[in-house]
Amino acid sequence: MDAVGGALSMLHWDMSAMMPSGGADSRAEQLATLTTLRHAMITDPAMADLLDAAEADPHLDPWQQANVAEMRRTWVHDAAIDADLVDAMSRACSACETTWRSARADNDFKAVLPGLEEVLGLTRQVAQAKADKLGVSAYDALLDQYEPGGRSAEIDLVFADLEGFLPGFLDDVLAAQAQGPDILPLEGPFPAAKQKALGETFMAALGFDFNHGRLDESLHPFCGGTYDDVRITTRYDDDDFTGAMMGVLHETGHAMYDQGLPKDWRGQPVGSDRGMSIHESQSLLIEMQACRSREFLDYAAPLMRAAFDGAGDAWTVDNLARQATRVSKGFIRVDADEVTYPAHVIMRYRLEKAAIAGDLQMADLPGAWNEGLEAILGITPPTDTEGCLQDIHWYDGAWGYFPTYTLGAMTAAQLFAKAKQDRPEILPSIAKGNFAPLMGWLREHVHAKGCLLSTPDLLTEATGEPLNAAHFKTHLKARYLEG
Repeated sequence: MDAVGGALSMLHWDMSAMMPSGGADSRAEQLATLTTLRHAMITDPAMADLLDAAEADPHLDPWQQANVAEMRRTWVHDAAIDADLVDAMSRACSACETTWRSARADNDFKAVLPGLEEVLGLTRQVAQAKADKLGVSAYDALLDQYEPGGRSAEIDLVFADLEGFLPGFLDDVLAAQAQGPDILPLEGPFPAAKQKALGETFMAALGFDFNHGRLDESLHPFCGGTYDDVRITTRYDDDDFTGAMMGVLHETGHAMYDQGLPKDWRGQPVGSDRGMSIHESQSLLIEMQACRSREFLDYAAPLMRAAFDGAGDAWTVDNLARQATRVSKGFIRVDADEVTYPAHVIMRYRLEKAAIAGDLQMADLPGAWNEGLEAILGITPPTDTEGCLQDIHWYDGAWGYFPTYTLGAMTAAQLFAKAKQDRPEILPSIAKGNFAPLMGWLREHVHAKGCLLSTPDLLTEATGEPLNAAHFKTHLKARYLEG
C-alpha cells in the first residue's frame, strides 16, 4: 500500500508540475485505478481479523503498538466507504482540478461550478459514511483524515480566542508600521531562473538533500512525492521575488520533515508524518519563525543582492527586514503575512463547515467568500481569481484541511520558542547560514518521532505543555510591536 500511495503521489506531482493538458483523461484513469486498488488492499476481508490478532499480541514494543494503531485508523477510514464511491471521488477530483486550472486563469467560476458541486456531493457522502463509523460529525470525520483526533469543537474555541485578539492587534500593528520608516520597493524584473537558483541556495542551507528531491514550478505551491524523492514546487513573479522565495522556504520546511522521518519505519504507517498541524508547523516554523527573523536576513541579504544585482537603500538589511515583516490586508492566503493569515484560514474553515452541513450551496460560494473576507479583514476581492478560485483544496477534494494551517502556526511558535530555549545558538547560527542546530532539534523532537505519539503527546513531550496560544501571541507581539 505504501508503494501504491507513493505512485499516486508522484502522479499527482506530475499532474501539477509537468503533465500537458491533453494528458488529463488518461491521468484521471490512472489515479482512479490505483486509488481503488489501494482501497481494495486495505479493505480485504481478512484485514479485520489480522488487525484484531495484531492488537492482541502482548509482545509488541511501543513502536509496533503505534504502528498497529495507525493501521487500524487507516482501516476504519477506508472500510467506511465502498469501492464505487472511492472511484467516483477520484475521477471527480481529477476532472474538477483540471477545470479549476483554466477557470482560475480565466476568472470563470461558472466553468468549474458543476465539477465543484459534484466533488462536494461526493465529499459529503464520504463524510457521512466515515462519521457513522467514527461516531463524530460529518465535518469532524473529514478533519480526522488530516488531523487525527482533531475536533471542530476544540478548534472553534481556539479560533474564537484568536478572533478576539487579532483585530485590535492588527490595528495596532498597522498604526505602528505607518509611523515607521517607509518600506522601499525592490525594483525588478527578477528572472525566474535567478529566483530558482536563489531558492535552491536556501534549500541547501536548510539541509535539503537534492539526491532525494527537487524543486519545480506549479500553479499552486506544494510539497509531495515520497520519503526518498520529495518534490516541492513554487510559482514565480518577475516583478516580486519574495513570494516565490518564501514559498520555497515554506515547502522546504515540509520537505525537511519528510526527509527526516524515521528510516527504520519507512513504508510503515508509524513511519509517516503525524498529521497536518504538525506538518504545517514545520513549514511555518521555517518560513515565518526562522526565515522572517533579523538573523536570517543578516545571512540572506548579501545573497539576494548578488542574485539580482541589487544596490541602494532598498537592498539594505533593514529595508529587507521591513519587507519580510510587512503587514497588510491582502486577498491571497499564500502571500499573507503571519498577522492576517489566521483570518484567511478562519474564514475558509467556516465556509467549508457550512458547505459540508448543507448550509452553503456552491453557487453561492463567491458571494459568501467575499462577504466573509469583508467581515473578517474589511476587504473584498475584485475577482474570483483573487477570491474563491485562489486555492486548489476544495476543487481537489481536500475538505477539512484548512484549520490545520493556523493550528500549525500556533504549534510552530511553541516549538520554536522551546528550541531556542534549549539551544541558544540557533539564532546566531542562522545569522551565519547554519541551520544545523535548529534542524538537529527538530529531527530529535519532531521528525524522528513519526507517528509514535499523538499530536498532543508529541507537542507536550517536545515543549513540556499542550498547545498554548500564548506562545503565538507572544511571538506576534515581540516581532510586530516590540521589535
